[in-house]
Amino acid sequence: MNSVPEIWKELSESLDFVCYEHKTGSEPFYIGYLSSLIDEQILHRDILGYLTEDSNVSIDELYNLIPVAEKEISCTSKIIQNNILQGYVAVQLGLQNQHTILVKASLSKGRKVTEPQVEFTVEGSKDAFVESLDINLNLIRRRIPIPELRVREITLGSASKAKVAVCYIEGTTNEQYVNTCIQRIEDVEFDVFSDVTLLQQMIEDNSNSIFPQTVGTERPDYVSWALSSGQVCILMDGSPTAVFAPVNLGIFFISYEDYFLPWIIGSILRLIRMTSVVFSIFATPLYVAVMTYHGQGISNIFLPTIISSRINVPFPPVVEVIIMELVIELLREAGARLPSKIGQTIGIVGGIVLGTAAVEASITSNFLLIIVALSALASFTTPVFRMSATIRVLRFPFIIAAQIWGILGIFIIILFVIIHLLRLTSLGMPYLVPFYPLRTSDMFDSVIRSPYSKFHHKFSFFRTLNPVRFDKKKAKTKKDINE
Repeated sequence: MNSVPEIWKELSESLDFVCYEHKTGSEPFYIGYLSSLIDEQILHRDILGYLTEDSNVSIDELYNLIPVAEKEISCTSKIIQNNILQGYVAVQLGLQNQHTILVKASLSKGRKVTEPQVEFTVEGSKDAFVESLDINLNLIRRRIPIPELRVREITLGSASKAKVAVCYIEGTTNEQYVNTCIQRIEDVEFDVFSDVTLLQQMIEDNSNSIFPQTVGTERPDYVSWALSSGQVCILMDGSPTAVFAPVNLGIFFISYEDYFLPWIIGSILRLIRMTSVVFSIFATPLYVAVMTYHGQGISNIFLPTIISSRINVPFPPVVEVIIMELVIELLREAGARLPSKIGQTIGIVGGIVLGTAAVEASITSNFLLIIVALSALASFTTPVFRMSATIRVLRFPFIIAAQIWGILGIFIIILFVIIHLLRLTSLGMPYLVPFYPLRTSDMFDSVIRSPYSKFHHKFSFFRTLNPVRFDKKKAKTKKDINE
């Protein structure tokens, strides 16, 4: 056990560490803290103002005098050092006393709750998670003010000491999912966790898969819906994103805004979104396959137009497609990395200029330019960014297979993707549920968005302990009051 002066001597190598002697009686107080982490107002008002001049006061009496809720007494050097590094003030009565009072006086700095930047919605709430874990938990508890909401705290990172909160509803969430999630988090060994997305990749069932097995969101209302459905939520101090699991493939193509619209409109938008994803994946591979091997399948109406557009293009279809796909990806990355106003200008002007120049220089055809542009627009309809990135990457194996085997190659890659998805799980739950294993009772909110009268039961594949949302028999129909 190191003495407190030795601990302070080690910390004094840092410029922001403050250690001094506070004389009030015959036995002085020794105070140490990191000035960059503590609130000076709390230090002077709630700590220094209560240090007694009575030299015979005990450490327990001094502990009771300080009017701060989060405090403790410790004689363990590791605990003292870790608490100082987290914004605590260490107070020791005399050098011979090994017991040290640790008082929390951390300074809370961060941005205020603002509107979502990525998952913006016209309907619904307009607040989003921020970098403060306490504020994020407050946003969740305000929406689920029940005692069954549990929060488990875990510290991760040998250097960052990041606080991770695992949230779930006791009596609703299956304990196997909770225990699996906590065990995977505790088994992670890494030095610095700057964001929850790093942890997100480490706890997924198959970290080598391009398909995400957890969903990240910045919306507390979406998290509250996931918790009520029996899923587990993970938050990290310093990260404005919440991660929840287990999930299936269908949830990545469902926008939470669908639930704020009438169910018919929400269902149509969902079908448009899923159709756009299919078009985004297969549009350019089919172009390569048809132009290379299956030209006889082109209608006589479109054949003259396609031939005239490609007559001066010196590249085979696969090279033409890859060039245009890479150009689109370059424009997308450039627009994302530049400041917002400049990025929008680069995206619009660059797309118009490069597209026109490519056609006039006979690098690509007009027909392919339209297909690639529509394919890029269709990929933006995916609500979850990680799945959108997966779709962008997934196109290239299909393009290469289409060049080698034509449409047969496309079906071969489809077979490999389906086999991979059949083997994929999320916290042990099958990734293709409710389609495989088949759950006909859970099909009500998969392809289409069902009306709320059909939401009397939660999804069975989450294996919730309380699967009933409301009693269907007791639900009353709407009646007009007759005067």
